[in-house]
Formats: sequence, structure tokens, C-alpha cells
Amino acid sequence: QVQLVESGGGWVQAGGSLRLSCAASGRTFSNYAMGWFRQAPGKEREFVARIAWSSGSTRYADSVKGRFTISRDNAKNTVYLQMNSLKPEDTAVYYCAAGTYYSRSKSYQYDYWGQGTQITVSS
Repeated sequence: QVQLVESGGGWVQAGGSLRLSCAASGRTFSNYAMGWFRQAPGKEREFVARIAWSSGSTRYADSVKGRFTISRDNAKNTVYLQMNSLKPEDTAVYYCAAGTYYSRSKSYQYDYWGQGTQITVSS
């Protein structure tokens, strides 16, 4: 099992910055990855960013490219999401997730989730 603990949520004005952290515990594998998702009220959960643990390869949703940066600290088993130039449409509950890459579908399947942390961006 993998346990995820998120921190760093809060309120910020448009144009501001926040940094989220997600500490993971438990066993990891060579194709392990950690990512961030978000869900606004009344909307489906959407992908934000992910990082492959072994290679450091990153991927971002188009809506956050150039503004958000995902990174990892291998020694601490922690993933971060630096969010800059925040917009009101970034308001959502943000979830940290851990998953495994599947070559056949060329995608990650996320099986472990954090509790979520609220991000509110005001105009």
C-alpha cells in the first residue's frame, strides 16, 4: 500500500503563488509515478501534472503549462506542485495520487489518493 499526505492548500489572490506538498510512504516500483489532480464543484476530476519517479519525466495539462511545476525529492519521497500566476479557474480541491505505468495503454493508472486540499483563487 501507498499512503499519501497532502499539505499547502489555502487562499490566494489571482496572480499569486502557492506550493503543494505530498509525502508518500510505502513500497514503490520502477514504473511508479506521482501526480496531481483537481476537482471543482460540479465538475469532473481532471489531470493537472505528473512525474515519473525513476526518470523524472513530467507531463502537464495544457491549462497549467508554463505556470505550474511538478518536482520530487527522492530522499523524502515527496512530490511538490509549485503553482504560479494563479487564476480563479484554478480554484478546486487538489488531490495527490500515486500510480503505475502501463505500456499497452501508454498511460498511468492511479490507485492511491490523498485526502485533498482546497485551493481558492480570488479575483
